[in-house]
Amino acid sequence: MFIDIHAHAYRDPRASTIGNLPFSRPDQLLAIYDRVGIERGVVLPLVSPEVYLPQSTEDILEFAEKSGGRLIPFCNVDPRALTNSPDAPLGDVLRHYRDRGCKGIGEVMPNLPFLDPLVQNLFKHVQDVGFPLIFDITTRIGSAYGLYDDVGLPQLERCLQKFPDLIILGHGPPFWAHIAQLESPADMAGYTNYPVKAEGVVPGLFRRYPNLYGDLSAGSGYNALARDRDYAARFLNEFTDRLLFGTDICGPDSPTPLVDLLVELKDARKISEEVFDKIARGNAIRLLAL
Repeated sequence: MFIDIHAHAYRDPRASTIGNLPFSRPDQLLAIYDRVGIERGVVLPLVSPEVYLPQSTEDILEFAEKSGGRLIPFCNVDPRALTNSPDAPLGDVLRHYRDRGCKGIGEVMPNLPFLDPLVQNLFKHVQDVGFPLIFDITTRIGSAYGLYDDVGLPQLERCLQKFPDLIILGHGPPFWAHIAQLESPADMAGYTNYPVKAEGVVPGLFRRYPNLYGDLSAGSGYNALARDRDYAARFLNEFTDRLLFGTDICGPDSPTPLVDLLVELKDARKISEEVFDKIARGNAIRLLAL
């Protein structure tokens, strides 16, 4: 029923450095998939050192090979790689992984501004190679992971303008908080629970930039929809072709609330079977040429 655009797995589940909470092994990830009805899923390597113990894209390729096609590999390249300079030949690495079967890049999450020259160099090479890119985002530099942007997401917008052929999948609390007008700038950093009284920056970005897609995974994607189901239905119906189901499974006990929410909206006829199918799996098949 579903294809997951965003999940994680580690060879050694002790690799988390947050509260000693272990990541899932690939077999544990697939067990969750079996339980909730997910056919296949993208596994994103974590390579930036800000929070997690970096892992290898080679691990992800091995997981995919052993999964019988159920796990789909993405690669990841830290923008500081190779020469730690804004002219690093990152395209060489990206083409290597494309040729080995990777379908995209992510989760890009170094704690640098979107407009940092190193990040801009990475985006340029990703656009040239033709990968879709999944990022994580934060509201501060230091003691954080994820690309930094300001309230209103002006740096992300500049990237959408500068790289029109780069498909960027929005993800993370500061991105999805902007589905609605913020009542306070501090709301950008958290999971707001008030209804969508006025549209925020994100719907406008979707309308202006066809290269912006939405990764609905994690608590952030779920909360963006669950906080106001009536607005969620309008959002899903308007941007049907650019929204993708995801889980952001990290540990073996990770919840998957978006499964139930999308089914609920379909059963209540707030979204059609066609809209449900595109978001649940069809857009992933098209975007990743599965």
